Amino acid sequence: MKSTILKPLCLSLAMVSSSAVLAVDSEPTAPRNVILIVGDGMDDHQITIARNYLAGSRGKINLDEMALRSSVQVLTVDDKDPSRPLYVADSANSATSMATGEITSRGRIGTSAKYDQDLVSIVDLAKQAGLKAGIVTTANITDATPSSFVAKISQRECENPEMMVDALIYKRKPVDCSQDVKAKGGPGSISEQLAASNVDVLLGGGMQHFSKQAEGSSKTVLEQAKESGFYIADNASDMKSAPADKKLLGLFAEGNLPERMAYEGEREAEQPDPSMLNYLHKYLGSVEMPDTVKCESNAAFGDTPELREMTSVALNRLSEKNDKGFFLMVESASIDKASHQRRACGQIGELQQLTEALDVALEFAEKHENTLVLVTADHGQAAQLMPDTSLFKAFDLPAYSPGYVARVETPEGVIMAVNYATNGLFAEEHTGVNVPLFANKEGVGKVPTMLTQPEIFNVMVSYLNLK
Repeated sequence: MKSTILKPLCLSLAMVSSSAVLAVDSEPTAPRNVILIVGDGMDDHQITIARNYLAGSRGKINLDEMALRSSVQVLTVDDKDPSRPLYVADSANSATSMATGEITSRGRIGTSAKYDQDLVSIVDLAKQAGLKAGIVTTANITDATPSSFVAKISQRECENPEMMVDALIYKRKPVDCSQDVKAKGGPGSISEQLAASNVDVLLGGGMQHFSKQAEGSSKTVLEQAKESGFYIADNASDMKSAPADKKLLGLFAEGNLPERMAYEGEREAEQPDPSMLNYLHKYLGSVEMPDTVKCESNAAFGDTPELREMTSVALNRLSEKNDKGFFLMVESASIDKASHQRRACGQIGELQQLTEALDVALEFAEKHENTLVLVTADHGQAAQLMPDTSLFKAFDLPAYSPGYVARVETPEGVIMAVNYATNGLFAEEHTGVNVPLFANKEGVGKVPTMLTQPEIFNVMVSYLNLK
């Protein structure tokens, strides 16, 4: 069984740069709460694309009205040699940084690079101090970002007992979480760890990972969750009427929750089509750009609980009869997942979901003093806003993107070109750009103008007085 890094808060805070050491009022007059909203893959390109569509080029969304805006450097290290930086993260290591204040390698959930030691998370500290804690996501609840705040495991793919050993990633690379299986004294798969956790609210997708038989048991993981005190909801009505004396596990899809918006019809991002003459020389011939696309409501979304609904339920449950405070992480996951699949409309709809959840959080904070609301991203994503008509067209040069392009018709009656060009395979990749961080008025004077991603942990821990 892996050893756990015992990380006293004083040591963790001592590692923070002096610019990020924060002053906290000596005695709060009310319970302190932190609401961390994560837009997976939500860099400035994704925000700008969504703003253009939702509010117009001269409009603003609620992120733009936040009291504070900061910038976050995302940090990642090589798994075999943690002294070597990597410049592009995945959701597992970047969420782990925010959750634990430690830098780790890609694919790791709450564990350290090289030595595979368990890391202490803000959820661990909150529960030890008697605070409540909740996780809300539009992904599988076992996915990288949500699970990094609760679980400890060496590979993000080990989401259920059947995926612990020899399951194949992309039908090629075998998963090996053998050191984490219960038979060897480990904590088991991610779903088993969530089912056994003391987290008060878990809402998202991923029923498929809880319907599996638990390791060494005749029961499913879902049955074990019930035995550990969770009320199980699989629809919005059950979620809202869940008994107050139970922990709440809401699973509203077999996998990730469907995206709210989609391309009209069967369209998708496509590659430009250059003429034969252009193949002979890049200055010759012409290029045919993909047809424009329209965004529409995704029929598959149906009666799926919206992110704002789940956020509202979580806030009500965490704050009710609570004189200690709480930590809540809310993730709009498919800003990232849609960008991976070159679905610009999906990205827009999921960022809209984030802004709606933010409205709920800000309204709560206005009514409950000492509530810090932070909004950030785990990493950048592939989608880039590019000219629909190239500047080179004025010189009769057939310029075009080497990647995939979605030419989206906006409500302003203009074509917005979104480009995807990190690779030519079936999924785009992350980028290594800084990501934004926004805060409500509680963050003013407490959040520096530039910080590293692990320092977000210290901001939250300091605010909650988790000493």
